[in-house]
Amino acid sequence: MKRMKMLVVLAALGGLCGLTGLSAVADDKDKKEDKKEDKMSADREFAKKASACGMAGVNLSQLAMVRSRDAAVRQFAQQIVNDHTNVNRALIEWANRKQAPLARTMDEKHQKMFEELSKTDANKFDRAYMEGMVKAHEEAIKLFETESKDGKDEALKAWADKALPTLKKHLETARDVSKKTKGEDEKRKDTSDR
Repeated sequence: MKRMKMLVVLAALGGLCGLTGLSAVADDKDKKEDKKEDKMSADREFAKKASACGMAGVNLSQLAMVRSRDAAVRQFAQQIVNDHTNVNRALIEWANRKQAPLARTMDEKHQKMFEELSKTDANKFDRAYMEGMVKAHEEAIKLFETESKDGKDEALKAWADKALPTLKKHLETARDVSKKTKGEDEKRKDTSDR
């Protein structure tokens, strides 16, 4: 009888150990899922930021196409609208496949920039727009480089990497046009001082 009780106690302890082991396995699985979700949430956060930046590029450039007096600035703005529209379309396709939310509006910083540019004197508009485009593209390149190196979603990572050459070309052009607009501002200032 004692032997039977001992076997029952051992069996119960074995069952408890088994449950404890299953619990540990479940905890490990939960931790792995949490890490995976954290990594995916970083990709989703990137997608939101990238979509807000893309939207800002289009909106600010549409404003420049209307307000700019400089043909080079208008040409640059048109290129931004065309390229960002195409890049944004690919991001939307990714988001639809992943059921990931994207930005619905420009972020606060770009909204403020849009409002300020809308009120900027026509003589200062081109320079302000181009300086804003230089800064925006420098920030976008950093954002996209981080995703292309550290992203966990392979499709999103590849999309960011594919977009980088276009963003870098935009930055190079923005810097060139920005220098020209600064020169034009200085010429206007010199003629008005006389």
